[in-house]
Amino acid sequence: MSILDRDSLRAFCRHTHAECAPTRAGVLDGLTFGLKDIFDVAGHRTGFGSPDWLRTHSAATAHAWALDALLGAGATMVGKTHTEEMAFSLTGENAHYGTPINPAAPDRVPGGSSSGSAAAVAGALVDFAIGSDTGGSVRAPASFCGVYGLRPTHGRISLAGVCPLAPMFDTCGWFARDAHVLARVGEVLLQSTVPTAVPAVRVLVATDAFAQATPEAAAALAPAVHQVELLLGRAEAVTVSHDGLPTWFEVFRVLQYADIWAAHGEWVRAVQPQFGPQIAARFAAVSQVRADEVAQMQQRRAEIRAQLDSLLDGHTVLLIPSAPDVAPKLALPPQETVAVRERALALLCVAGLGGLPQLSLPLANVDGMPLGLSLVAGRGGDELLLSLARAIT
Repeated sequence: MSILDRDSLRAFCRHTHAECAPTRAGVLDGLTFGLKDIFDVAGHRTGFGSPDWLRTHSAATAHAWALDALLGAGATMVGKTHTEEMAFSLTGENAHYGTPINPAAPDRVPGGSSSGSAAAVAGALVDFAIGSDTGGSVRAPASFCGVYGLRPTHGRISLAGVCPLAPMFDTCGWFARDAHVLARVGEVLLQSTVPTAVPAVRVLVATDAFAQATPEAAAALAPAVHQVELLLGRAEAVTVSHDGLPTWFEVFRVLQYADIWAAHGEWVRAVQPQFGPQIAARFAAVSQVRADEVAQMQQRRAEIRAQLDSLLDGHTVLLIPSAPDVAPKLALPPQETVAVRERALALLCVAGLGGLPQLSLPLANVDGMPLGLSLVAGRGGDELLLSLARAIT
Protein backbone atom coordinates (compact mmCIF):
# COMPACT_ATOMS: atom_id res chain seq x y z
CA MET A 1 0.00 0.00 0.00
CA SER A 2 1.32 3.45 -0.94
CA ILE A 3 1.51 6.30 1.57
CA LEU A 4 -0.97 8.08 -0.70
CA ASP A 5 -3.61 5.54 0.30
CA ARG A 6 -3.15 6.43 3.98
CA ASP A 7 -2.59 10.15 3.65
CA SER A 8 -5.77 11.81 4.90
CA LEU A 9 -3.77 14.95 5.76
CA ARG A 10 -2.86 15.95 2.18
CA ALA A 11 0.76 15.95 3.32
CA PHE A 12 2.18 14.03 0.35
CA CYS A 13 2.43 15.06 -3.31
CA ARG A 14 0.43 13.10 -5.84
CA HIS A 15 1.86 14.98 -8.82
CA THR A 16 5.51 14.14 -8.00
CA HIS A 17 5.14 10.92 -6.01
CA ALA A 18 8.29 8.85 -5.57
CA GLU A 19 9.41 6.07 -3.23
CA CYS A 20 12.93 4.87 -2.42
CA ALA A 21 14.05 1.71 -0.60
CA PRO A 22 17.11 1.71 1.65
CA THR A 23 20.40 1.10 -0.12
CA ARG A 24 22.22 -0.25 2.95
CA ALA A 25 21.51 -1.19 6.56
CA GLY A 26 22.34 1.37 9.21
CA VAL A 27 21.27 3.38 12.26
CA LEU A 28 17.92 4.30 10.67
CA ASP A 29 16.84 0.72 9.90
CA GLY A 30 13.08 0.36 9.98
CA LEU A 31 12.35 4.10 9.95
CA THR A 32 10.22 5.77 7.29
CA PHE A 33 10.43 9.36 6.14
CA GLY A 34 8.93 11.96 3.83
CA LEU A 35 11.05 14.22 1.64
CA LYS A 36 10.14 17.83 0.91
CA ASP A 37 9.47 18.31 -2.80
CA ILE A 38 12.48 20.53 -3.31
CA PHE A 39 14.93 17.62 -2.96
CA ASP A 40 15.85 15.70 -6.09
CA VAL A 41 14.96 12.04 -6.54
CA ALA A 42 16.76 10.40 -9.45
CA GLY A 43 14.43 9.74 -12.38
CA HIS A 44 11.72 12.07 -11.05
CA ARG A 45 10.96 15.74 -11.54
CA THR A 46 11.12 18.05 -8.53
CA GLY A 47 8.00 20.17 -8.14
CA PHE A 48 9.15 23.02 -5.85
CA GLY A 49 5.48 23.74 -5.11
CA SER A 50 5.06 25.32 -8.55
CA PRO A 51 3.30 23.86 -11.62
CA ASP A 52 5.43 26.11 -13.85
CA TRP A 53 8.66 24.92 -12.23
CA LEU A 54 7.56 21.31 -12.69
CA ARG A 55 6.68 21.98 -16.33
CA THR A 56 9.96 23.66 -17.20
CA HIS A 57 12.42 21.28 -15.50
CA SER A 58 13.54 17.78 -16.44
CA ALA A 59 13.77 14.71 -14.23
CA ALA A 60 16.70 14.64 -11.82
CA THR A 61 19.66 12.52 -12.83
CA ALA A 62 20.81 11.86 -9.25
CA HIS A 63 19.48 11.84 -5.71
CA ALA A 64 20.00 14.85 -3.49
CA TRP A 65 22.93 14.31 -1.10
CA ALA A 66 20.63 14.14 1.94
CA LEU A 67 18.43 11.48 0.34
CA ASP A 68 21.45 9.32 -0.50
CA ALA A 69 22.72 9.62 3.07
CA LEU A 70 19.39 8.62 4.63
CA LEU A 71 18.85 5.67 2.30
CA GLY A 72 22.40 4.56 3.03
CA ALA A 73 21.60 4.57 6.75
CA GLY A 74 18.67 2.17 6.34
CA ALA A 75 15.67 4.54 6.16
CA THR A 76 12.82 4.17 3.65
CA MET A 77 11.47 7.18 1.76
CA VAL A 78 7.72 6.70 1.32
CA GLY A 79 6.88 9.86 -0.61
CA LYS A 80 7.52 13.52 -1.37
CA THR A 81 5.88 16.07 0.91
CA HIS A 82 4.12 19.26 -0.09
CA THR A 83 5.89 22.60 0.04
CA GLU A 84 4.84 26.19 -0.35
CA GLU A 85 5.26 27.60 -3.84
CA MET A 86 9.02 28.14 -4.41
CA ALA A 87 9.42 27.40 -0.66
CA PHE A 88 8.67 31.07 -0.08
CA SER A 89 6.16 31.37 2.77
CA LEU A 90 5.51 30.50 6.41
CA THR A 91 1.85 29.43 6.40
CA GLY A 92 1.85 26.30 4.23
CA GLU A 93 -1.03 27.43 2.02
CA ASN A 94 -0.19 26.62 -1.61
CA ALA A 95 -2.51 28.30 -4.13
CA HIS A 96 -2.01 25.47 -6.65
CA TYR A 97 -1.93 22.30 -4.57
CA GLY A 98 -3.82 23.19 -1.41
CA THR A 99 -2.87 23.11 2.26
CA PRO A 100 -1.87 20.05 4.31
CA ILE A 101 -3.96 19.56 7.42
CA ASN A 102 -2.36 20.46 10.74
CA PRO A 103 -3.20 17.39 12.90
CA ALA A 104 -2.75 19.41 16.09
CA ALA A 105 -5.11 22.21 15.00
CA PRO A 106 -7.11 21.30 11.87
CA ASP A 107 -8.68 24.75 11.51
CA ARG A 108 -5.24 26.37 11.42
CA VAL A 109 -2.28 26.38 9.04
CA PRO A 110 0.45 23.74 9.37
CA GLY A 111 3.15 26.31 8.71
CA GLY A 112 5.42 26.54 5.70
CA SER A 113 7.24 26.11 3.62
CA SER A 114 7.88 22.56 4.90
CA SER A 115 4.14 22.11 5.47
CA GLY A 116 3.76 18.54 4.27
CA SER A 117 6.79 17.31 6.19
CA ALA A 118 5.57 18.78 9.49
CA ALA A 119 2.01 17.49 8.98
CA ALA A 120 3.23 13.99 8.03
CA VAL A 121 5.28 13.72 11.22
CA ALA A 122 2.62 15.24 13.48
CA GLY A 123 0.03 12.86 12.00
CA ALA A 124 2.30 9.82 12.51
CA LEU A 125 2.39 9.01 8.79
CA VAL A 126 6.19 8.71 8.98
CA ASP A 127 8.86 8.51 11.68
CA PHE A 128 10.63 11.65 10.49
CA ALA A 129 10.58 14.03 7.56
CA ILE A 130 13.05 16.24 5.76
CA GLY A 131 12.35 19.90 5.17
CA SER A 132 14.34 23.02 4.49
CA ASP A 133 14.69 26.19 6.52
CA THR A 134 15.62 29.54 5.01
CA GLY A 135 13.61 32.01 7.06
CA GLY A 136 11.88 29.60 9.44
CA SER A 137 10.42 26.84 7.29
CA VAL A 138 11.27 24.06 9.76
CA ARG A 139 11.03 25.97 13.03
CA ALA A 140 7.61 27.58 12.46
CA PRO A 141 5.86 24.38 11.23
CA ALA A 142 7.43 22.42 14.09
CA SER A 143 5.96 24.90 16.54
CA PHE A 144 2.55 25.03 14.86
CA CYS A 145 2.23 21.23 14.57
CA GLY A 146 3.74 20.30 17.94
CA VAL A 147 6.81 18.32 16.83
CA TYR A 148 10.58 18.64 17.09
CA GLY A 149 12.30 20.55 14.33
CA LEU A 150 15.95 21.42 13.77
CA ARG A 151 17.45 24.08 11.55
CA PRO A 152 21.16 23.19 11.42
CA THR A 153 24.17 25.47 11.23
CA HIS A 154 24.26 27.06 7.80
CA GLY A 155 26.53 24.99 5.56
CA ARG A 156 26.73 21.91 7.84
CA ILE A 157 24.62 19.73 5.52
CA SER A 158 25.13 19.58 1.77
CA LEU A 159 22.35 21.09 -0.34
CA ALA A 160 23.49 19.31 -3.51
CA GLY A 161 20.36 18.37 -5.44
CA VAL A 162 18.10 20.82 -3.60
CA CYS A 163 16.14 23.67 -5.22
CA PRO A 164 17.49 26.92 -3.76
CA LEU A 165 15.42 29.74 -2.33
CA ALA A 166 18.09 32.06 -0.90
CA PRO A 167 21.40 30.16 -0.72
CA MET A 168 22.98 32.46 1.86
CA PHE A 169 20.30 31.32 4.33
CA ASP A 170 19.11 27.92 3.00
CA THR A 171 19.56 24.84 5.22
CA CYS A 172 18.37 21.22 5.23
CA GLY A 173 16.33 20.59 8.38
CA TRP A 174 14.16 17.80 9.74
CA PHE A 175 11.21 16.92 11.98
CA ALA A 176 10.43 14.07 14.39
CA ARG A 177 7.97 13.29 17.16
CA ASP A 178 10.70 11.76 19.30
CA ALA A 179 13.96 13.45 20.38
CA HIS A 180 15.90 10.19 20.05
CA VAL A 181 14.80 9.76 16.43
CA LEU A 182 15.65 13.40 15.79
CA ALA A 183 19.17 12.76 17.09
CA ARG A 184 19.63 9.56 15.06
CA VAL A 185 18.72 11.41 11.88
CA GLY A 186 21.10 14.18 12.93
CA GLU A 187 24.00 11.77 13.27
CA VAL A 188 23.46 10.68 9.66
CA LEU A 189 23.02 14.14 8.14
CA LEU A 190 25.67 15.86 10.28
CA GLN A 191 28.04 12.89 9.89
CA SER A 192 28.82 13.18 13.56
CA THR A 193 27.99 11.66 16.94
CA VAL A 194 25.49 13.24 19.33
CA PRO A 195 26.89 13.07 22.89
CA THR A 196 24.94 10.97 25.37
CA ALA A 197 26.16 12.96 28.38
CA VAL A 198 24.76 16.47 28.78
CA PRO A 199 27.60 18.98 29.12
CA ALA A 200 27.55 21.96 31.44
CA VAL A 201 25.68 24.70 29.62
CA ARG A 202 25.24 28.41 30.17
CA VAL A 203 21.60 29.36 29.54
CA LEU A 204 20.43 32.74 28.31
CA VAL A 205 16.84 33.88 27.84
CA ALA A 206 16.17 36.60 25.28
CA THR A 207 13.80 39.08 26.88
CA ASP A 208 13.29 41.02 23.66
CA ALA A 209 12.39 37.81 21.82
CA PHE A 210 9.76 36.93 24.41
CA ALA A 211 8.41 40.47 24.15
CA GLN A 212 7.88 39.77 20.44
CA ALA A 213 5.47 36.93 21.35
CA THR A 214 1.85 37.54 22.25
CA PRO A 215 1.20 37.81 26.00
CA GLU A 216 -0.68 34.48 25.94
CA ALA A 217 2.18 32.73 24.15
CA ALA A 218 4.81 34.21 26.46
CA ALA A 219 2.83 33.06 29.51
CA ALA A 220 2.40 29.57 28.08
CA LEU A 221 6.15 29.30 27.42
CA ALA A 222 7.13 30.26 30.98
CA PRO A 223 6.73 26.69 32.37
CA ALA A 224 8.77 25.38 29.43
CA VAL A 225 11.58 27.80 30.27
CA HIS A 226 11.41 26.59 33.88
CA GLN A 227 11.61 22.97 32.68
CA VAL A 228 14.84 23.77 30.84
CA GLU A 229 16.22 25.63 33.85
CA LEU A 230 15.59 22.64 36.13
CA LEU A 231 17.91 20.58 33.97
CA LEU A 232 20.49 23.12 32.84
CA GLY A 233 20.49 25.80 35.51
CA ARG A 234 18.98 29.23 35.92
CA ALA A 235 18.81 31.33 32.77
CA GLU A 236 20.40 34.76 32.54
CA ALA A 237 18.23 37.45 30.93
CA VAL A 238 19.75 39.16 27.90
CA THR A 239 18.68 41.54 25.16
CA VAL A 240 19.66 40.15 21.76
CA SER A 241 19.00 43.20 19.61
CA HIS A 242 19.46 46.61 21.17
CA ASP A 243 18.01 48.32 18.11
CA GLY A 244 14.98 45.99 18.05
CA LEU A 245 14.37 42.61 16.43
CA PRO A 246 12.13 44.15 13.73
CA THR A 247 15.18 46.05 12.50
CA TRP A 248 17.06 42.75 12.25
CA PHE A 249 14.18 41.37 10.19
CA GLU A 250 14.67 44.25 7.74
CA VAL A 251 18.32 43.24 7.33
CA PHE A 252 17.25 39.66 6.71
CA ARG A 253 14.48 40.68 4.30
CA VAL A 254 16.70 42.76 2.03
CA LEU A 255 19.45 40.14 1.87
CA GLN A 256 17.03 37.26 1.38
CA TYR A 257 15.14 39.07 -1.38
CA ALA A 258 18.34 39.93 -3.23
CA ASP A 259 19.52 36.33 -2.96
CA ILE A 260 16.19 34.97 -4.21
CA TRP A 261 16.27 37.24 -7.26
CA ALA A 262 19.85 36.23 -7.99
CA ALA A 263 18.79 32.57 -7.86
CA HIS A 264 15.51 32.82 -9.78
CA GLY A 265 15.22 36.17 -11.54
CA GLU A 266 16.33 34.81 -14.90
CA TRP A 267 13.81 31.93 -14.73
CA VAL A 268 11.01 34.30 -13.66
CA ARG A 269 11.72 36.68 -16.54
CA ALA A 270 11.90 33.83 -19.08
CA VAL A 271 8.92 31.76 -17.93
CA GLN A 272 6.58 34.41 -16.47
CA PRO A 273 5.19 31.83 -14.00
CA GLN A 274 1.62 32.08 -12.77
CA PHE A 275 2.32 32.51 -9.07
CA GLY A 276 -0.41 32.43 -6.46
CA PRO A 277 -1.46 35.93 -5.30
CA GLN A 278 0.75 36.23 -2.23
CA ILE A 279 3.82 34.69 -3.86
CA ALA A 280 3.32 36.94 -6.89
CA ALA A 281 3.32 40.01 -4.64
CA ARG A 282 6.43 38.77 -2.87
CA PHE A 283 8.32 38.16 -6.12
CA ALA A 284 7.35 41.62 -7.33
CA ALA A 285 9.02 43.02 -4.20
CA VAL A 286 12.01 40.71 -4.60
CA SER A 287 12.75 42.15 -8.02
CA GLN A 288 12.95 45.71 -6.67
CA VAL A 289 15.77 45.39 -4.12
CA ARG A 290 18.53 47.94 -4.80
CA ALA A 291 22.25 47.23 -4.79
CA ASP A 292 22.96 50.05 -2.32
CA GLU A 293 20.46 48.53 0.13
CA VAL A 294 22.16 45.16 -0.16
CA ALA A 295 25.62 46.57 0.52
CA GLN A 296 24.36 48.39 3.60
CA MET A 297 22.60 45.30 4.95
CA GLN A 298 25.61 43.06 4.29
CA GLN A 299 27.66 45.29 6.58
CA ARG A 300 24.93 45.23 9.22
CA ARG A 301 24.71 41.46 8.99
CA ALA A 302 28.44 41.12 9.59
CA GLU A 303 28.02 43.17 12.79
CA ILE A 304 25.06 41.03 13.90
CA ARG A 305 26.98 37.81 13.28
CA ALA A 306 29.90 39.04 15.33
CA GLN A 307 27.56 40.03 18.17
CA LEU A 308 25.84 36.63 18.16
CA ASP A 309 29.15 34.78 18.01
CA SER A 310 30.28 36.67 21.11
CA LEU A 311 26.98 36.01 22.91
CA LEU A 312 26.93 32.28 22.14
CA ASP A 313 30.55 31.32 22.64
CA GLY A 314 31.33 27.94 24.17
CA HIS A 315 28.52 25.79 25.55
CA THR A 316 25.89 28.55 25.64
CA VAL A 317 22.27 28.26 24.53
CA LEU A 318 19.74 31.02 24.01
CA LEU A 319 16.04 30.47 24.76
CA ILE A 320 13.54 32.17 22.45
CA PRO A 321 9.98 31.43 21.33
CA SER A 322 9.91 29.36 18.14
CA ALA A 323 7.02 31.51 16.93
CA PRO A 324 5.22 34.54 18.36
CA ASP A 325 1.95 32.64 18.73
CA VAL A 326 0.15 29.41 17.90
CA ALA A 327 -0.65 28.60 14.27
CA PRO A 328 -2.73 31.27 12.52
CA LYS A 329 -6.19 30.34 11.27
CA LEU A 330 -6.58 29.12 7.72
CA ALA A 331 -7.30 31.58 4.90
CA LEU A 332 -6.59 34.82 6.74
CA PRO A 333 -6.93 37.99 4.65
CA PRO A 334 -3.64 38.82 2.87
CA GLN A 335 -2.92 41.83 5.05
CA GLU A 336 -3.23 39.73 8.22
CA THR A 337 -1.02 37.01 6.74
CA VAL A 338 1.68 39.59 6.01
CA ALA A 339 1.46 40.89 9.60
CA VAL A 340 1.77 37.35 11.02
CA ARG A 341 4.71 36.62 8.73
CA GLU A 342 6.62 39.78 9.65
CA ARG A 343 6.08 39.31 13.38
CA ALA A 344 7.30 35.72 13.14
CA LEU A 345 10.33 36.60 11.03
CA ALA A 346 11.49 39.12 13.61
CA LEU A 347 12.09 36.06 15.82
CA LEU A 348 13.14 33.60 13.15
CA CYS A 349 15.72 35.91 11.53
CA VAL A 350 18.08 35.65 14.51
CA ALA A 351 19.41 32.20 13.63
CA GLY A 352 19.28 32.99 9.92
CA LEU A 353 21.41 36.12 10.20
CA GLY A 354 23.86 34.34 12.48
CA GLY A 355 24.00 31.13 10.45
CA LEU A 356 23.21 29.39 13.75
CA PRO A 357 21.49 26.10 14.63
CA GLN A 358 18.08 26.33 16.27
CA LEU A 359 15.94 23.57 17.76
CA SER A 360 12.19 23.89 18.33
CA LEU A 361 10.93 21.78 21.24
CA PRO A 362 7.20 20.96 21.56
CA LEU A 363 6.95 22.00 25.20
CA ALA A 364 3.98 24.39 25.42
CA ASN A 365 0.42 24.95 24.30
CA VAL A 366 -2.22 27.67 24.32
CA ASP A 367 -5.79 26.39 24.66
CA GLY A 368 -4.66 22.97 23.49
CA MET A 369 -2.77 24.28 20.44
CA PRO A 370 0.99 23.61 20.35
CA LEU A 371 3.73 26.18 20.69
CA GLY A 372 7.48 25.57 20.55
CA LEU A 373 10.30 26.77 22.75
CA SER A 374 13.58 27.13 20.87
CA LEU A 375 17.19 26.63 21.85
CA VAL A 376 19.73 28.50 19.73
CA ALA A 377 23.39 27.49 19.93
CA GLY A 378 26.60 28.90 18.55
CA ARG A 379 27.73 27.99 15.05
CA GLY A 380 28.48 24.27 14.90
CA GLY A 381 26.50 23.53 18.07
CA ASP A 382 24.02 21.20 16.34
CA GLU A 383 25.08 18.11 18.29
CA LEU A 384 24.77 20.02 21.56
CA LEU A 385 21.16 20.93 20.75
CA LEU A 386 20.27 17.34 19.84
CA SER A 387 21.85 16.08 23.04
CA LEU A 388 19.90 18.63 25.08
CA ALA A 389 16.65 17.69 23.34
CA ARG A 390 17.01 14.09 24.50
CA ALA A 391 17.78 15.20 28.06
CA ILE A 392 15.02 17.80 28.36
CA THR A 393 12.25 15.54 27.15
